[in-house]
Amino acid sequence: PQPGRCAHFVLRKRRFCRMIPAPGRRFCGEHGLEEEQNDRKRIPCPLDPKHTVYEDQLQKHLKKCNSREKPKPVYFVQDINAGLKDVAEIPGKQVPLSSLSIEELENLIRKLKKASNGLELHLKEQILSHQALQEALNDPKNGESAFKHLKQQASILGNMEKLHLLGPGRCFVEFGAGRGKLSHWVDIALENVESVQFLLVERATTRFKVDGKHKRRDSVFERLQVDIQHLCLNKVPVLEKKKLPVVGIGKHLCGAATDLALRCLVESYTICCDGEEEEPAPKRSRAAQTEEAPHNTAGNASTTEDHKPVAGIVIALCCHHKCDWTHYVGREFFKSVGLGPVEFNYFQRMSSWATCGMQETTSKASTSEVSEDQTNDTEEHEQTLSRTETGSDTLQGILSVEERKEIGCLCKRLIDHGRIEYLQQQGYKAALQYYTEPAVSLENVLLTAVPRPSLIPDPTV
Repeated sequence: PQPGRCAHFVLRKRRFCRMIPAPGRRFCGEHGLEEEQNDRKRIPCPLDPKHTVYEDQLQKHLKKCNSREKPKPVYFVQDINAGLKDVAEIPGKQVPLSSLSIEELENLIRKLKKASNGLELHLKEQILSHQALQEALNDPKNGESAFKHLKQQASILGNMEKLHLLGPGRCFVEFGAGRGKLSHWVDIALENVESVQFLLVERATTRFKVDGKHKRRDSVFERLQVDIQHLCLNKVPVLEKKKLPVVGIGKHLCGAATDLALRCLVESYTICCDGEEEEPAPKRSRAAQTEEAPHNTAGNASTTEDHKPVAGIVIALCCHHKCDWTHYVGREFFKSVGLGPVEFNYFQRMSSWATCGMQETTSKASTSEVSEDQTNDTEEHEQTLSRTETGSDTLQGILSVEERKEIGCLCKRLIDHGRIEYLQQQGYKAALQYYTEPAVSLENVLLTAVPRPSLIPDPTV
């Protein structure tokens, strides 16, 4: 053991305990049972049995235990963005793809192709860049992995600039923020712009955050440690007070998190804080208000008391195999083409074929799937599926690798099209485009949405 540290060897961690014992003792309070000469007894903590506490100090410990339930923030509203409320619609136990017969699999593929017929499957390539990242892109100290992430961030900012979303008097909400690198580069791009607010939404505690690097007085960074499923933007104090136009952004927002973020922005953001519906208003008029936002200055960016604008949405999509029918925003689209939760659950798992081709997943491939900001939480973007779940044995000799990749891409586009239709119904002009090359990231599709230009009210009327 290190000098001045506990002498207990922790088998699970293969090292000595690093706690500092009391003067004159060899073991810390957690591991000093063998040295205890009195009748004091240590028991497992009822909040977290991984550690123990003196029985006679239990009540005192429960008040300060790190595992105790923390007070919910004011913007926490249980399941406000969850989506499906009807339990009857939630599918039962999922059947593995490997258990499907050849006829059942072929029938699924026929349904997929029929539903995709007429959809825009060939996306426009819009690989852009932004001058804010040029110095970093040209820095030879950056390795290949860092360079790939920089290219993606540069293209996201380039697309934001093309949509006129980089401007003053805005609140940029980064969903699944991780370390906050995307917001960092947006802040760099807005170096001389006033009144900019950043909200970084991340449910997990994150190490090596870059928030502290921002010294400018004009931009403010605030972290919201909450699951997107429970985030009510209406109740975030800065938005209540300043009523800034919101721009929702995200880099590789994993699976169902994309649907939760979309619903958070375009649905729950226009619901009263008490959970009751506001005065009825056409969806199009709400969207028209959001379109006015980019032309307003910081001083007059607020709209009515009830409706707060969403100026735009820019999200790099990721991990369709982790989508969930309960949260999916495109359920109405699926139903309109004769599909339901059963087909959705098969298609979301088949979507992984687009990036792995049913071959053994290599560490290199999985690395390209993982967001730079999620390196400490790689399971969030892990594409590796078991052979049983992917049904590779069933598919041997039926579909070639290229055919499987094509079907996987078709599943992704079908799921994404449901999101596009959802946004269009909410009064947005939405689109999908390739924002980077497959060699940079296999998850290279960017979803963008801005309020419909045709819905801007004519000031002369």
